Amino acid sequence: MSSTAPAGPRTVAGRPPLARPRSCVVSGVSAGLADHLGWPVTAVRWAFVGASLLGGAGVLLYLWLWALTPLRTPSPADPAEGVSRRVNIPWVLAGAGATAGIAAIVLAAGGALGAGFGALIACAALLVVAVAWEQLADEEPAAFSPLSPTAFRLSSGAFLVVVALALAVTQDAGGPGVLWLGILITILAGAAVLVAPWGLRLWRELISERTARIKEEQRAEMAAHLHDSVLQTLALIQNRAGASSEVGRIARAQERELREWLYADAAAVTGDRERDVSGELREVAAALEIDHAVHFDVVAVGEPVSDAPSELGAAAREAMLNAARHAGGEVSVYIEHGEGHVDVFVRDRGHGFDVAALPEGRLGVRESIIGRMRRAGGQATVAARDTGTEIQLSIDLPSETT
Repeated sequence: MSSTAPAGPRTVAGRPPLARPRSCVVSGVSAGLADHLGWPVTAVRWAFVGASLLGGAGVLLYLWLWALTPLRTPSPADPAEGVSRRVNIPWVLAGAGATAGIAAIVLAAGGALGAGFGALIACAALLVVAVAWEQLADEEPAAFSPLSPTAFRLSSGAFLVVVALALAVTQDAGGPGVLWLGILITILAGAAVLVAPWGLRLWRELISERTARIKEEQRAEMAAHLHDSVLQTLALIQNRAGASSEVGRIARAQERELREWLYADAAAVTGDRERDVSGELREVAAALEIDHAVHFDVVAVGEPVSDAPSELGAAAREAMLNAARHAGGEVSVYIEHGEGHVDVFVRDRGHGFDVAALPEGRLGVRESIIGRMRRAGGQATVAARDTGTEIQLSIDLPSETT
């Protein structure tokens, strides 16, 4: 009796997809093509060189593959998304351009004006491409660069201007027009290298500012429309339903979320919104209003308090939580930033209580509010009246922040 092994999935060895590696010498075209064809990399490179002798076909094919061949997907071993080159392309192009510029001066001085014109145009083209590559193509230099991108750009532009001026000095005013055309082109190229990146940056800033202004105008128009319709409707629902009703709480939460979306998000995007005590307590109030039949009115006076001790916020949160649990209704939170100190008042309209009359096991007010403020170097006082309870939290700020 014979047994046959179950047939599994057939694996066919195929060629890897044509993709350029992210770690390469210049572009990765030869390495990617060699992996795809199964050839040695050296053979592929010599094939490009040989094809280049046939009317430049190899150069065109190389550039075509460079433009259309995708990069390999980053692997877990190499998660980098950029391209790492082992040759600093801008400096290679700049070196070739500098050589062409010196050759243009020598050829023009020797009387070979046509060859000098060609070398001058090659110098201008190579240096412009080198600066463009440095500014746009590579986010980081592939190899060690002795100059920063700005210094590299200024040096390239200055070299073009110097070469053009040197040729202009050595030539007669009535000399061949083709060489003077090359000198003019070189001066314009040098000016473009020196000024174009600055102008491009100004243009981008202008477009960004214009886009932000358009968005702000649209947001302001939307805010005005919503303020005249939706926000007023939500406010009317709150007044009619009462602070402690479920409908009033839902309307209040929706109004706060809508105002946050209209106003606070824009400040957060531009970096104008600062995290301070009042913002923290407003978030606490919003969370407590969802779970309890309470309405908090948070008011801040003075400069934003962004460097207060954390114990102040913790004690204020505990006081607000007690007011929401035991009093409900309308609760006022008042934050005052004076000279070197900050005070927080939490005032409810409940029945009031006496701290000294609380049972020994009730440590919420004694430890979470009074004790916490005392350990932080501040103080907390509880004033109970027939019309409610007021908790005052006071603490001094560090002297260097006043």
